[in-house]
Amino acid sequence: MRSLIKKTLAALLFAAGATAACAWPDQPITLVVPYTPGTGIDLVARQLSARLPALLGQPVIVENVAGASGNIGSERVARAKPDGYTLMVQVNTLVMNRSLYRSLSYDPVADFAPVSLTSWGTLLLVTNPNVQKATTVSQMVSAAKAAPGKLTYATPGVGTPHHLSMALFMQGTGTEMLHVPYKGTAGAVTDLLGGRIDYMFLPVHVALQHIQVGKLKAIATGSGKRLPQLPDVPTLAEAGVTADNVDMWYGVLAPKGTPPDVVARLNKEIAAVLKQPEVAKSFESQGMVPASSTPAEFGMLMKKDADRWAAVVKRGNITAD
Repeated sequence: MRSLIKKTLAALLFAAGATAACAWPDQPITLVVPYTPGTGIDLVARQLSARLPALLGQPVIVENVAGASGNIGSERVARAKPDGYTLMVQVNTLVMNRSLYRSLSYDPVADFAPVSLTSWGTLLLVTNPNVQKATTVSQMVSAAKAAPGKLTYATPGVGTPHHLSMALFMQGTGTEMLHVPYKGTAGAVTDLLGGRIDYMFLPVHVALQHIQVGKLKAIATGSGKRLPQLPDVPTLAEAGVTADNVDMWYGVLAPKGTPPDVVARLNKEIAAVLKQPEVAKSFESQGMVPASSTPAEFGMLMKKDADRWAAVVKRGNITAD
């Protein structure tokens, strides 16, 4: 009799769990963006929040939780209840931070459940054509080797993709340039346009407007292939740089332990959103290309990228603490 009761209770509990799982979502979903509004990550989040409700039947609310290179918002999501109601949109800065910040209270890879890749973004290596004679990669490398530490490059801060991309570039070319970190992109671009800085890696959507009016010159694209907007600009690989791809990935993550069926449902609906033509058009206007993946594929990408950038950080003795 006791055995029968236990089996009955187990069956009821299983049925209750299955019913609860099937009921997801039954309340609004929060999509945390660990950066300020207006960033590429924020754009991705806004597109998802505008279109996922029609597929999920619940509101999707974007919440910007900026600070500490994305660590404040990321830690909040890592510590959130893994029930599918708190998600995060991130860029590859997330996995870079594991090597840059020794005092992190969470693991940027192990403490999240990958949901889906959403897009790729490209960085352009640019210079001010009015003040810099070295306006090709080969000229730049020659000038840097002739006067180590004299040429300057700007970034929005230590440990940003812009910074690590240039670190990878220097490691791949055997050059040394002076890093000038800023508190954000705006100040760095202002000084680059003013001729006070020599070089910078910039996202396509930031650089393109200045390139089109001749205020900046694109030396190389950090993607694996040439950009349709700039077909005459070579890739880093075509220019002879071994560090031939510094693309940034964007994706959606959930707290570790989020039910697999919830992750699978989210993955399916995000893929459907990314196929919508208006989403592709919006992304492309910002220099991004829509791209979905399975959770497993996204997880493998994160781990591979974490190892890749950890090696760059170690070789460059870079720290953000």
